[in-house]
Amino acid sequence: MVNQTIRQARWLTWQTLEAEGIHSPGFESAVFLETVTGLSHDALLRDPDALLTPEQLEQLTHLLHQRSEGVPLQYLCGTWDFYGLTFSVGEGVLIPRQDTETLVETVRGLRQGTGRTRLLDLCSGTGCIPCAIAAHLPGVTGACVEKSERAIGYLQKNLAQHAPQLEAILGDVCAPDDAFYRASADSYDVITCNPPYLSKEDMAHLQREVRFEPEMALYGGTDGMDFYRRLVPLWKPVLSRAGAMVFEVGAGQAAHVCRILEENGLTGCRSVADDTRTARIVLGQHST
Repeated sequence: MVNQTIRQARWLTWQTLEAEGIHSPGFESAVFLETVTGLSHDALLRDPDALLTPEQLEQLTHLLHQRSEGVPLQYLCGTWDFYGLTFSVGEGVLIPRQDTETLVETVRGLRQGTGRTRLLDLCSGTGCIPCAIAAHLPGVTGACVEKSERAIGYLQKNLAQHAPQLEAILGDVCAPDDAFYRASADSYDVITCNPPYLSKEDMAHLQREVRFEPEMALYGGTDGMDFYRRLVPLWKPVLSRAGAMVFEVGAGQAAHVCRILEENGLTGCRSVADDTRTARIVLGQHST
């Protein structure tokens, strides 16, 4: 590609992505042009006949090649928006998804007007859940636990930008550090988690892009329910009186997770639907 204007580059990018079977080639072509130029969408529209530099064209060619191989758009951009905030993302960390915004909305509804919230987020990944909660509720403090050494760097960077009052902890949520666990007794008003919940069958039918995301952030055991069974009894002791556990769940899992919460003594268990009317969030409260 030589001496291409923004308009020409976007059109050619759109055609290339469409030929590769990309679902939203128009949207992705715009994102790629924003990425290589560092300009906003509005700025690109204001000057569509500006020439791209050779370096920008080379970067665009590389991005298109990677995308044609199935690399997720979010990894190629290096950032992605979630609940009005921009998060650093990349290979080795789960990509924030719009479905998960329902979890943030649920916690906001539970804690609105309380003035302070001690929050523990498990399986934190990018930290999109605790950061979004902290950005929209006053007095949020607490910790975020992530097992992956690759993901923890993204978590630390995103917390530093959006919620520096929260602590990032490298650890296994299924085998927590003893000192941290003992110090956390009766400490948290809300425990949030978007655990791995895909089943063995789900993993066998993943979309091409999803296969680039870390398996440890996706696979929840044969039926997808392993983490709920392990996390609820393990972490209930660190929940404050009347505190709540709030989980994201996969399609068709809500009733099963509600049952796990109830079997472990949580009350008022219910599910919350996302924008597609799928029961996406399950919560229960510590009995007082």
